[in-house]
Amino acid sequence: MCGIVCYVGDKQAKGILIEGLKQLEYRGYDSAGIAIQNGNAIQFDRAVGRISELERKISDRAMQGKSGIAHTRWATHGEPTEANAHPHRDRDERVFVIHNGIIENYRLLKKRLETKGYSFRSETDTEVIAHLIAIYFHGDLCEAVRKTMIQLEGTFGIAVIHRDVPGKIVVARRGSPLVIGVGENCHLAASDVSAMVRHTNKVVHLLDNELAILSAEDFSISTVQATPIERSTEIVDWQAEDAELNGFPHFMLKEIFEQPETVRNAIRGRLDYAEGIPRLGGIAPVWDSLKQCRHIVIVACGTSYYAGYVGRYIFEKLTDIDVSVELASEFRYRRINFAPNTFVIALSQSGETADTLAAIREAKRKGASLLGVVNVVGSSIAREAGAGVYNHAGPEIGVASTKIFTSQLTILSLLALLLGRHHSLSLTEGVEAIRAIDALPGQISKVLSLAHSIEAIAEKYYLKSNWLFLGRKYNYPIAMEGALKLKEISYIHAEGYAAGEMKHGPIALVNPEMPTVAIAPKDSVYEKMVSNIQEIKSRRGPVIVVVNQGDEDIKEIADDVIEIPGTLEFLNPILTVIPLQLLAYYCARLLHRDIDKPRNLAKSVTVE
Repeated sequence: MCGIVCYVGDKQAKGILIEGLKQLEYRGYDSAGIAIQNGNAIQFDRAVGRISELERKISDRAMQGKSGIAHTRWATHGEPTEANAHPHRDRDERVFVIHNGIIENYRLLKKRLETKGYSFRSETDTEVIAHLIAIYFHGDLCEAVRKTMIQLEGTFGIAVIHRDVPGKIVVARRGSPLVIGVGENCHLAASDVSAMVRHTNKVVHLLDNELAILSAEDFSISTVQATPIERSTEIVDWQAEDAELNGFPHFMLKEIFEQPETVRNAIRGRLDYAEGIPRLGGIAPVWDSLKQCRHIVIVACGTSYYAGYVGRYIFEKLTDIDVSVELASEFRYRRINFAPNTFVIALSQSGETADTLAAIREAKRKGASLLGVVNVVGSSIAREAGAGVYNHAGPEIGVASTKIFTSQLTILSLLALLLGRHHSLSLTEGVEAIRAIDALPGQISKVLSLAHSIEAIAEKYYLKSNWLFLGRKYNYPIAMEGALKLKEISYIHAEGYAAGEMKHGPIALVNPEMPTVAIAPKDSVYEKMVSNIQEIKSRRGPVIVVVNQGDEDIKEIADDVIEIPGTLEFLNPILTVIPLQLLAYYCARLLHRDIDKPRNLAKSVTVE
């Protein structure tokens, strides 16, 4: 949610900042703004809507200056208006602030400031930050920000410039990501590396309760207690081109078609045929205790939660470990007593999901061991967990997650297989699983070759306003994920159910105007799925079925069939979900939706 971009260097800042904002569009926003400093002068402007509207407003303004800050806002306090857009400033317009996160005590701070005669131009929580910095500023901007941080409760990533401190930008964080970019004769800061990867691949992650002051020549980091911090740079493992469309009409479609490669990245160098085990170096620090683990709790939000749900079935198949799956947003409100030798696995694409971070911190407080499965190297969850597995899937720009979902399923399969081999799985079973996992990229390519036929199915049904998705066992969470994808990007109402629950209520909804998507590969619950499909058909409901290649029986009762390759039962979800991703995409495209930036949604949810 929201986006921060900062630049100070030897080039004009305006174009660099606007370019950086465009790289953050996928995060979700409803307004944008920019402030550029030239000596003691600061020019700023804001606009509601897309970055292109801000760009239009400032196109004929010189806005000269080699340092500045820019922001995309996702409304929390106050409607998306120009007055509420960032940057915000103090009453003398000397301090300019941009902010991600939520200041929980802003009402109290605002009331105190109002009693001292301060007036407010916006409805936001951010404006109090600008006033406080102005009050505390006596020539040292870092010190003013530090004193302000002490007053703030909640989460924030902030960037500040001051008229009296030209060529300097101060950034600070608590719970909301900020990354410093180290370039040639310049320094940048952003809430996501994608905003600055065109200018540098060297980054330094700011941690909670730290702040940094940037200039063209150097930067320094310190804690809120003014303790200096030395931290080495890290190298970003993807290029600017990875965040380009490369001929695809939308990032979502591009990322769907990247899945053969991202699954291959998830298994590359990790498969040991001789031993029938995966090699996962990232869990080495905790392997001795993980081998003794008897309980696993998977915490995640949204699509990652459904990946965790599939993961539970996989662990139950391959190990004798008890596994539960928890919504991270609810986890810390429950009274949970961890059994001895419990591991908590956190799933998050960004590694910055606020609810998931809060969940693992609660788990750590209660004595659980942690593992992270994240896509962003150096992210907060990766650092908090201390051990885990990276996806190495490259940037996922589309708000609706696709390639990270299948990557997460692949990694969970590897982890379960490794533990299963340690417990009871034979070498033969291990090698069989390794061989099936190794075949997945090629099988995904075969599923993607069906895109045109899936588009034709979407053309038949995209005007239907209500859909059902049904699955059993491993494919029950895939039914929920398929429904979520359709809701997210097409705005069509859809529900995912365990197929056995149909007769307990949802079947009342079935009629000729409600398509049902049934997931029915040849597995241990195939016959029961066929019975559920017949129940739908007997009530004249149209049925689209995902089946294994050559399933002639289903063709006799289904209206439309999508045939996918066969694999081991616990790996089926990695293949069955892809037709549902494509179906959602094509429905949204036919409805002319803003697929990569669906309304009201954000890619990285960094507020609770």
